[in-house]
Amino acid sequence: MNHNANSEGDSRRVPHRRDGSTGLLNSGSRFYAIIAPKGGQQLMHEAVKREIYDKVIAGDAQGVSTLISQALEQGLSPEEPLNEALVAAMAEVGDRFEKREFFVPEMLVAARAMKAGVTVLRPLLGEEGVGSVGTVVIGTVAGDLHDIGKNLVVMMLEGAGFQVIDLGVDVSAETFVQAIREHSPQLLGMSALLTTTMMSMKSTIEAIEKAGLRDRITVMVGGAPVTQRFADDIGADVFGQDANAAVRKAKEAQPSVQGRGIS
Repeated sequence: MNHNANSEGDSRRVPHRRDGSTGLLNSGSRFYAIIAPKGGQQLMHEAVKREIYDKVIAGDAQGVSTLISQALEQGLSPEEPLNEALVAAMAEVGDRFEKREFFVPEMLVAARAMKAGVTVLRPLLGEEGVGSVGTVVIGTVAGDLHDIGKNLVVMMLEGAGFQVIDLGVDVSAETFVQAIREHSPQLLGMSALLTTTMMSMKSTIEAIEKAGLRDRITVMVGGAPVTQRFADDIGADVFGQDANAAVRKAKEAQPSVQGRGIS
């Protein structure tokens, strides 16, 4: 298969600038490779970022890890494949999910592939002073052992640039309170899959209020039985209907990251 972005088959996906410049754009939740004659190295950089992007969408975690290492060997800075390939790819995955072209399994494998790339980049991002866009403490509430949805949200938040403190499952109100004190997050995420555990969200918010910490964080809740009305009734700030919505609303709560990643 010919992957030349100047080929006729790709012409619809590759807009060209009149000034002949070249680069990568993330327009909304779409990725665009813009290729014009500007030297072999630049074309090589763009090609590897395009490959990373495609493999994230395909859910190829090993391929993403290999290509991230290749991109770094070619001289790309860590934030280039992070922002222009990994985050952009998850934006596309989120867009397809909202259009019902992708479903939870496709989102999950794509998120795992993205996380594989982030794992390679994370030590270098720290060295170069590329900070997170915000900190999120998240967990499945007391009495509930389900974690698939929570894990998907965690991976997508990490792909969007957040530092995520994952407390796991069956998390007590006291553990959430301690994590807020310890990590000073901007957001607290709670998940529940059972109607019998939903009220643990309410008791957790009450414990946070009693500890005098409520005004320090944005509380986000989600899970299969959770609704906007329930979120309002228990005093939560944000309701994430699904993983994509949770990440989008987490970003909306962090004005500095508007326009980055999933939208």
